Amino acid sequence: MVMGRLLITERDVNEAARQGTKTLIVTINAIITAAARDAARKHHIEFSTKSPDNSNITPPAQKTAPESPQQISNVGAMAIAIGSDHGGFLMKEALKPFLTQQGHTIIDIGADSDKTCDYPDFAYAVAILVSSGKADRGIMIDGVGVASAIVANKVPGIRAVPCSDEFVARSSREHNNANVLTLGGRIIGVELAKSLVKVWLETPFGGGRHQPRVEKINDVEKRYKKPS
Repeated sequence: MVMGRLLITERDVNEAARQGTKTLIVTINAIITAAARDAARKHHIEFSTKSPDNSNITPPAQKTAPESPQQISNVGAMAIAIGSDHGGFLMKEALKPFLTQQGHTIIDIGADSDKTCDYPDFAYAVAILVSSGKADRGIMIDGVGVASAIVANKVPGIRAVPCSDEFVARSSREHNNANVLTLGGRIIGVELAKSLVKVWLETPFGGGRHQPRVEKINDVEKRYKKPS
């Protein structure tokens, strides 16, 4: 069974098991959640990046080119990882063309519909892309925005902030150097979301007196980092 999506979840593995699949073929850069790996072990399913003809699977196209150079933001184009659960799906789809018009590259990790799904899977995938440097910033949308921030902040190197007004959006960048923005698809409208995203992406980190405070955040993280 071939999975062309970037994110592989427990649901995908369980569906493969129902179909009698023993080898799940994924893209080279696939993000496989811990629950998906547990389910694979339970069902004796192996992951592979080789197709049946022994050639590498080509990763799915994830980036969208800017529509017009004149629309590029004054902070320059960035790679933005964006995800949602079912509660944020419609807002995610509305924000994608807006981000493209601003000149940014989009890495959409799902969800692919408003069918019920689990926000931790998608918040984790967005956070991993940012933490690994494959994306410059991340945006995650669920019903309220708080739950996804909790998940994303478990990933080392992530400073995620739930936001519903421009003051918080600006402050989180200027003071905290936040790299993941979480939004509530059920508590704010699309136009407000666009304004928040624009402010958040265009506000630089202030540095100065804020730098040692961010370093203290990193120090707390290091205290609880497990040895490799």
